[in-house]
Amino acid sequence: MDSSNRPLALVTGASSGLGAELARELARHGHDLVLTARRVAPMEALATELRGLGAAATVIAADLSKPGAAATLAHDLASRRFEINVLVNNAGLGALGRFDRMDFARISEMLQVNIVALTELTRLIVPGMVARRRGRIMLVSSTAGFQPGPRMAVYFASKAYVSSLGEALSYELRGTGVGVTVLCPGATDTEFFAVAGADDSIMARRLRRMMRAGDVARIGYRALASGRRIVIAGVMNKILALGGRFAPHRIVLPITDRLMMSGD
Repeated sequence: MDSSNRPLALVTGASSGLGAELARELARHGHDLVLTARRVAPMEALATELRGLGAAATVIAADLSKPGAAATLAHDLASRRFEINVLVNNAGLGALGRFDRMDFARISEMLQVNIVALTELTRLIVPGMVARRRGRIMLVSSTAGFQPGPRMAVYFASKAYVSSLGEALSYELRGTGVGVTVLCPGATDTEFFAVAGADDSIMARRLRRMMRAGDVARIGYRALASGRRIVIAGVMNKILALGGRFAPHRIVLPITDRLMMSGD
């Protein structure tokens, strides 16, 4: 990293999709970047691109599905004397399947990435921000967090946790100079559905192209910069989220179940 006065942002899950687009958006708005994910090669390519935008960029490999990975990452940042001004907790995992038939290791990985690592990394970085009386945190949740989700029960539940945590932290940290924003995308055109084994679902086939990752990143960055507590990306997603939050679950559950079925 160079010694510029540009604020430094850490983006998890930065190897592709929304994480990469959020990194680009931050670079365009004057931030240097620390990129972290499991896959190094795509992050190195992204780092080269970001340097072309005038940003310093560092790649740190981390597998947040492993216990202790968030603490190791935080220690690595501290050893390099990196002062994180913006934390973007974007890394997330999903998996399609009936709960009693799902691979237990996959369930554990989802809980570790979506809940445990996100919580630990936030807890480890926030105190420094509070001490400096400045900082921004983005927790990437989902419109899935507004309702229960048959066939992706653990993923939907984990995103409900992220949204709840983020809104509570935003309130707790008022007056400290640290802002917390919860970004809730809907179905987005990324690798998520393929990795989750849901590429054949009706949702993936019919809704994923409703929004591009770049558009979601721009909405998210504007919300982060303006200090909004929660933002749902896209008009249609706002409508769907309202339905998930307020419609009776006897209606929501079968609709969500249907969307996660194969589109054949």
